[in-house]
This record gives sequence, C-alpha cells and structure tokens, in this order.
Amino acid sequence: MPPIITSLLDTDLYKFTMLQVFLHRFPGATGEYHFKCRNRGQQALSALQSEIEAQIAHLCTLRFLPEELAYLRTLRFIKEDFVDYLELFQFRPRFIRVAPSPDDSGELVIVARGPLVHVMLFEIFVLAIVSEVNFSRHDRERCLGEGRRRLRDKITQLKDFGKEPALSHPYVFFDFGTRRRASREWHEEVVSTLADAVPEFFKGTSNVDMARRHALVPIGTMAHEYLQAHQAFGCRLRDFQRLALENWVMEYRGDLGIALTDVVNMDAFLADFDLYFAKLFDGLRHDSGDPVVWGEKALAHYESLRIDPRTRMLTFSDALDFPRSFALYRRFAGRTRTGFGIGTNLTNDLGVEALNIVMKLVICNGNPVAKISDAPGKTLCDDATFLAYLRQVFGLPSAPQA
Repeated sequence: MPPIITSLLDTDLYKFTMLQVFLHRFPGATGEYHFKCRNRGQQALSALQSEIEAQIAHLCTLRFLPEELAYLRTLRFIKEDFVDYLELFQFRPRFIRVAPSPDDSGELVIVARGPLVHVMLFEIFVLAIVSEVNFSRHDRERCLGEGRRRLRDKITQLKDFGKEPALSHPYVFFDFGTRRRASREWHEEVVSTLADAVPEFFKGTSNVDMARRHALVPIGTMAHEYLQAHQAFGCRLRDFQRLALENWVMEYRGDLGIALTDVVNMDAFLADFDLYFAKLFDGLRHDSGDPVVWGEKALAHYESLRIDPRTRMLTFSDALDFPRSFALYRRFAGRTRTGFGIGTNLTNDLGVEALNIVMKLVICNGNPVAKISDAPGKTLCDDATFLAYLRQVFGLPSAPQA
C-alpha cells in the first residue's frame, strides 16, 4: 500500500490542544496507550500486522512542514513555544509496539509507551492506519460507489431538514471522522463534498490538515485522556476533574470552552462543574449514555446556577447519524445552542462493517487511570482495583458482574 499518513497535521485538533497543556504543565509525565477493537470485523486483525507496522514506520519518518507550522501559528490559542516544539517533533519507533494477541484470538496488541508529550500523538494516526488497512481488504470501487450513494442521501436529508421551521439556534454539524475513516482519500471526498453542498450546515472538521486545506474551522477541545491523566498528577483523586478544568482555563483563558463530561459520569462531573466553571466554559460535550437524559441534566444544572442555557452550547458526538442529530436538535435547539460531531457515519459508511476501535490512555506516571463512562461498554481500565477505588471515591455503584 502507498503511505496512508502523509502529513502530521492529519489528526484531530484536540490532540494538539491537550498536548499544549501537558507540555506546559506536566512535561515530564509518562503515559501508556492500549489499542482495543470492540468488534471483530470479518477477519482477524492480526493478519494485518505487517502492513500496519510498515505504515507506522513511515509515520515515524514524517516531520511538520513549514507551511503546516505557519498554519498552526494562525490559531490564536496555539502558543509560539508549542509550535517550536512541534518543529522539532518526530515519532520514535521505540515507543510503540505491534504484536498479535498472546491468547491466539487473532486480535492485535498495539501499545504506545513513553513520554506523554510524545506517545499521545500516536493515537489518531494508529487508528486511521488500522481502519484504512482493514478497509483495503474490501472491494474498493464497489464500496466507494455505495459510499457516494449514501452521501448523496445524507445531503438530501440535510436539505429536506433545512425546510423545517427554524428554532432559536441554527443546526450545525462537524466532521469528527478521522480515527475510523475508510481511507484518507474518502475522508477528503466527504469533507470537500459537504463543504460545497451544504455550507449552511457543515461548519468544520476535527481534522487539522483538512481544515487548513479546505478553509474550514478546526473543531476540538479535550478528550478523555486529558481528564484521565489528571488522576495521576498528584492531586486527591476526588479533585482530578477540578484540577483538569482549572488547568484548561489557565492555559486557554476563554478559548476552547467545551468541556467533556463522561470520564467518571455526568452526575459526578456536574458535582464538580460549579458556578465558577459553568461561567468560564461555553458548554459541554456528550460522548456516552442517553443523549436526551444527558442534555436535560445539563440544562437543569445551568438553570440551577441561574445561567441562561441559551448562552451555552451542548455538543453531541456519540455514534451519531443525521436522523439522531435532527431529533436531538428538535429537542434542545429551542432552549440552547447545539452542535453535532458526526464521525464513522460520515467517513466509513460504505456498506461494509466499520471497525469500532479505540486507543486509550491506561497508565500515566506509572499509575493506572480510568474512564467510567455513562455507557457501561465504554468503561476503560486495565486495573480492576483502581477502577473499584475510583467508583468508591465518587460514590458510584459497583460494576455489574459479568
């Protein structure tokens, strides 16, 4: 296969925004990321090992180009010293390992271990590589034909939806599909097609390279790893969310004001998201659990703090397609601003099963870290003792027995 990744900007914006905080506040931190496939697909991923290793080896030859660094300097929340760091950055093969699963399941073990400010950038690239190598096993032309037909249907859905009476706030959506895309080429086609066909709705992409080349707004703030890492940064475990939010506020001072809520769960997050943070952040992002329940809790919380929800934004990003986003818009857009980050349904909806893959932080500074999601299947931790302790600290019920 030709190289899949050809630019180090071909990743999600929040990798850079989180990295900038870590570089400035925890430059010596270490981290360990583990790959996981939540669905097996049609064939075992271990058959793809050699090609994935070759693609990662190519990734490790890339450097940021002058024009890419110049673009990052145009983003007002990116600091000059951070761009200087990126100018020196290059992936090191010794920090990542790819191997077949030792249990003979046919799955892959991919582990990135080393300095946090280095290994955290592997995630999106590795996922995009695995997804595209897996897609290469299918009939490309047939899949692309089906993908184009489905994309035309989505555009028709959007235009029909646009005929409905407008609510208090406009409907907007974003591309969040880098990590699980069928291919870089198809991702590019989807973004350019949407930008041309429905610019009134399509307002940005998480992919920095595509935002740069298509004059779109790059979208993203923080992911789970940002808050998870703070579980290992020396504060009381009960205080890690507050520390994470405070460090974000200190770094960005009003920019990038959408906070992620489901690292422990929504109720535990809102207990820490007091009037101080609710005034400093522009809104919240949903990534697991019932989105209607989540949205109602968010609006009730703002109202309890005497903050007008119409001045805040709820961003939904959990396994969305357009019909789901339309339903959520109808439910909430009369009461608050809404945005919809759509991923796999945009960039890997071609008539074959897309891999449901993640690569998550599981150890930071030698200590386990965890995500207790609002959806049980998304809970992540390799240390059952730590997970139980985290549940106890936040007063959460024990995990159901298998």
